[in-house]
Amino acid sequence: MILHYQLSGAGKAVVLIHGLFGSFENLGSIARALSDDFQIINIDVRNHGRSGHSDAINYALMAEDLAETLAHLQISPFAIVGHSMGGKIAMAYALRYPDQVERLVLADIAPVGYHARHHGIFAGLHNVDLANLTSRGAADQQLAVHIPEAGVRQFLLKSLDKTEHGFQWRFNLAALYQQYPNLISALEVTGQFTGPALFIKGSESDYILPEHRAAIMQYFPQAQAKVIQGTGHWLHAEKPAAFNKLVRDFLLS
Repeated sequence: MILHYQLSGAGKAVVLIHGLFGSFENLGSIARALSDDFQIINIDVRNHGRSGHSDAINYALMAEDLAETLAHLQISPFAIVGHSMGGKIAMAYALRYPDQVERLVLADIAPVGYHARHHGIFAGLHNVDLANLTSRGAADQQLAVHIPEAGVRQFLLKSLDKTEHGFQWRFNLAALYQQYPNLISALEVTGQFTGPALFIKGSESDYILPEHRAAIMQYFPQAQAKVIQGTGHWLHAEKPAAFNKLVRDFLLS
């Protein structure tokens, strides 16, 4: 599947990959911060944003989507920056095509399996009555029954479009719900990526833990780690200046 993408900047290529329920707009800050020095390819992954929908979703498929899209653009080699699910896609791609990737930046994610932690979000999304929805405010109220965090609701509402046929989510909710176990599973890939890899952790997040070190080093023996203090899983949105500087310095080093 050739994915929807946005190009900006000029120079060595950097691919940006967003996380679950997101779109390429989520990484707009880092795209702008890097575009003076790099050519940016900011993508929507399958079943998200303006990319195509499919009943199937797993990391092998999403790595192949990335390969097909970059072959279409005739871009090689490149660095990849991925947040959360996007980081796992980046890892899956780099382990399959290590010669294509110059550097990896993985934002608050490890190549391990995670427990299900999005039940409330799925419940909130399923509670939104799209067929009878009259406003974004009404959608926010319906989400709030299951999602008390206003910031999470605002993030989700960025993917709510009003069309001539009424409101609809840009992401493929049915497929994401059905295939969710694939998205929280550990990477099932052999091989290594021996190039430079930077794992950036939010200090208040539990997505990267000391017990994940063995799995990280197994796949990425040159891995480095940085921590951004006072941030959670959404570190790039919570402290964009600190995140952008870490990424830019690493890519330029």
